[in-house]
Amino acid sequence: MFSRRIRTTISFVLIVSIATAWGAAQPPRGGRSDHPAKETGGFADTRQGDVPEGSAELMTSETERAIEEGLVWLAKTQQADGSFGGGIYRGNIAVTSLAALAFMANGSSPGRGPFGKEIERALGYVLDNTARTGFINVPNAASYGPMYSHGFGTLFLSEAYGMTHRPEIGEKLRDAVRLILGCQNNEGGWRYQPVPADADLSVTVCQINALRAARNAGIYVPKETVEKCIKYVKMSQNDDGGFRYQLSAGGGSAFPRSAAGVVALYSASVYDSKEVDRGVEYLRRHIPGRSSHMNLNNFYFYGHYYAAQAMWIRGGADWNEWYPAIRDELLRRRSSRGVWNDGACDEYGVAMATIILQIPYNHLPIFQR
Repeated sequence: MFSRRIRTTISFVLIVSIATAWGAAQPPRGGRSDHPAKETGGFADTRQGDVPEGSAELMTSETERAIEEGLVWLAKTQQADGSFGGGIYRGNIAVTSLAALAFMANGSSPGRGPFGKEIERALGYVLDNTARTGFINVPNAASYGPMYSHGFGTLFLSEAYGMTHRPEIGEKLRDAVRLILGCQNNEGGWRYQPVPADADLSVTVCQINALRAARNAGIYVPKETVEKCIKYVKMSQNDDGGFRYQLSAGGGSAFPRSAAGVVALYSASVYDSKEVDRGVEYLRRHIPGRSSHMNLNNFYFYGHYYAAQAMWIRGGADWNEWYPAIRDELLRRRSSRGVWNDGACDEYGVAMATIILQIPYNHLPIFQR
């Protein structure tokens, strides 16, 4: 749809704007002085390093064509109010946010680039549905749980704020972050509803990933929040290296939540630990194309969304083996219409698939190396 030269230009503009926008951290409300987030916040610095060697060669012309066709299809499905999602998931905040993130992963930003208009309209929808309490929610839109939508909505606002530093985004983002902070339970995790009751790993990763992105955009996140989350995630690991769903319920490991467990640790700045090593080793037993059970799993895209992140951050041979495997599997899964079908809605499937396939572009701030 557009040339590599244009993509390179967009990438340069984004890098400059992100570097400018993220240069100063924003303190929490209540009269605190302005300090850099890395000094006052709870996260250590992100893992730095070059894009994994050989990543450019992994992006084939067929892959690029599938991405562009998927994004063009996705753009055409946007509703008049700026939302994305079909069927009972029409207007869903998570689907809308993931669709916008898919466009951002292609090099566009709010109001800028080939998909800038779509991102801007999606941003307006999310902002309009952020209550004064900070809760990002559309009451009549179906979801697996409102805190899933809140987590993905906060992630989207964080990426948009980091790219633009627009005050109206920052205000809503701070409110959304405060809600997440207030909903962490005593174990250190989060659950479906915006209350500090029980917790599960799949909701928890959405919140810590959003908090990581918010911190990267300059929003204060307390150290104790991060430390409690790390403790919760580590306690959720089973002896086989995978992760259980809940501490209270116990249970065996599964690929989707194990991918989420590794990314939760990475999001909390835990990069070199036995828990991460064991978690990655567990994931490697489920390399795409060699683990047929994932073809029928209801959480296929959710699991691979986090698995691809985990391997990208891991880098090296793990990434160089994983990406071609998931790339080829996703290309095989495209329907005759050139989209990725999902039981929730096809907009969700296309958004997730294109985000995964575009990770080597290194445009989306939460993935950047």
